[in-house]
Amino acid sequence: MARVELREVSKSFGEAAVLRGCSLVAEDGELVVLVGASGCGKSTILRLVAGLESPDVGDILIGGQRVNEIPPMHRDIAMVFQDYALYPHMTVRENMGFGLRMRKKPKEHIAGRVKEVAEMLDIAHLLDRLPRDLSGGQRQRVAMGRALVRDPSVFLLDEPLSNLDAQLRSQVRTEIRRLHDRLGATMIHVTHDQVEAMSLADRLIVLRNGLIEQSGTPAEIYEHPRTRFVAGFIGSPAMNFLGGRLTTGFDAQEVVLQGGTRLRLPVTASRNSLASTERPVVLGLRPEAITLHISRPKDELASVSGTISMLEHLGAETLCTLDIGGSETLVAKAPASMRWSRGDHLFAVVDMARAKLFDPVGGEAL
Repeated sequence: MARVELREVSKSFGEAAVLRGCSLVAEDGELVVLVGASGCGKSTILRLVAGLESPDVGDILIGGQRVNEIPPMHRDIAMVFQDYALYPHMTVRENMGFGLRMRKKPKEHIAGRVKEVAEMLDIAHLLDRLPRDLSGGQRQRVAMGRALVRDPSVFLLDEPLSNLDAQLRSQVRTEIRRLHDRLGATMIHVTHDQVEAMSLADRLIVLRNGLIEQSGTPAEIYEHPRTRFVAGFIGSPAMNFLGGRLTTGFDAQEVVLQGGTRLRLPVTASRNSLASTERPVVLGLRPEAITLHISRPKDELASVSGTISMLEHLGAETLCTLDIGGSETLVAKAPASMRWSRGDHLFAVVDMARAKLFDPVGGEAL
């Protein structure tokens, strides 16, 4: 396996700047997931590493070697595409062995590798079928198998699960994670699905408009987002954002929401640095940091009241949306056993120790 590195890479298509001075590393044996909205540059990074595109500025290194001018076939990478890209007139066996045949490998070697990988992916019984005779999940396994038989230094996966239904996507996601752990392979996986990204990644890289917004473990990014964009993009359901202003009293800090509700912040060393002046802020609250009550809580400086406007029953839990005044809403998780209805008035008790504050202009975490 090999380490992959991009150093200050920029790429434009016409006047559209897709990547702007992007630097990242996928360590040897690491599963790195690139996530972001459509158009953020994540698939372009894969194509640059694969050699399907050339950077305008910057360097790409694989295994410590600069590969900017090295053609794709000599980079020792394998890429799994979103649309599988199987040859329709070839059997599964022929599709999986095609790359090795192009490299003039002996027939015995090809047959052995195809059989080994097919058994690993549980598709050995499909080797003589054509792609049209396979389900979506089976085609995805064949596409993975075609990459695996080559035993490359780096695997590149470009949204390989996006064409699958929800149940199958979850199953194949688990298979990819197990496959990585078994092979110890260097993998770079691209997705726009943040649940997929969180469940797969050793390290998560969040991109926005051609720039890296944040890099870290899924837990680090979820618990300590550096920007409002990251906080809102990572997490399902998304973080709640409420406008307000930060005020500092003699012995406490509070966020005063636009409707006048006051929420007290626990005093920490980091938040003491904000104590010098009153300032506008955006308060970020995860739905799981909120508990709902039918009666008014004793600590009114840790609660918001509102009326239920929407209930989303998800089986084990229910998402409850509260209208808390003006145009602002608050989404909280509630047990599936709750018996509330739309129009009911509730109190949302907030764990302010888990609250995040963001600058309302630049979006940076405070």
